[in-house]
Amino acid sequence: MFPIDFWKMSGAGNDFIVIDHRQPRIAAADQPEFARLVCRRMFSVGADGLILIEPPLASDHDFSWRFYNSDGSEAAMCGNGARCAARFAFAHGIAAAVMRFQTLAGIVRAEMVTETRPRVLLPTPTPARRVVVELEGQSFAGCLLTVGVPHLVLFPERNDVPVTRWGRLARMSPQFQPAGVNVNFVRLTAGGRIEVRTYERGVEHETMACGTGAAASAICAASEYGLRPPVTVVTSGGEELLIDFTAGVDEAVAQVTLEGAARLIYCGSVTAEALE
Repeated sequence: MFPIDFWKMSGAGNDFIVIDHRQPRIAAADQPEFARLVCRRMFSVGADGLILIEPPLASDHDFSWRFYNSDGSEAAMCGNGARCAARFAFAHGIAAAVMRFQTLAGIVRAEMVTETRPRVLLPTPTPARRVVVELEGQSFAGCLLTVGVPHLVLFPERNDVPVTRWGRLARMSPQFQPAGVNVNFVRLTAGGRIEVRTYERGVEHETMACGTGAAASAICAASEYGLRPPVTVVTSGGEELLIDFTAGVDEAVAQVTLEGAARLIYCGSVTAEALE
């Protein structure tokens, strides 16, 4: 089984371990625990998630993936992970510059704008639903929608949001159970941009970026404040993501794309000691 070659990649600060798993090395039953152990920071490679590039399940796509959060839970979709997977597949000759791959959220279409900048077409979001959330005695109006995975988008009128504390409270709130939600705190800035900080379900902490969260936030900001796509999203790590979409007369949103740099940080090999 060991050593296992991998790429460490970053999408706007969201970091991933990406493995070519078309020739299986890790038994399916062992993958959640492998992900949890290898994603530990300081004790192992460290990452927000693990991406396994696997053979296509049908003739109409180039490959499939298994995506695991750092706690070992499997996620249906990850926007920044999808961009990193696209660059990895293109660089390894697994797919051409325009590609399709299978996720638990359905087929994802991606294209390489440049060799290091992918654009992915995200799953069609569900209609945004207005909700009110109570956090430490304060009421916040927001919207709830699914972009591959569920997202709560809030617009608190303060700059010092305790993202981890409030994010955990909202993520665990009974009104969003049993699955819970990812929680995005959004602030409008000059020039029609938005700043987004996200508490990610499965990572159980604030992350430097979340691609589907950026998309959900852009869609809700457009509805609430009249922003017109494409919307530039500034992530916690300071990098920018470009979200584009179409909206019909009934405000139904479709053709949501996520674009930004997908960086190769380093290449390496995982040894058995990484799991100790």
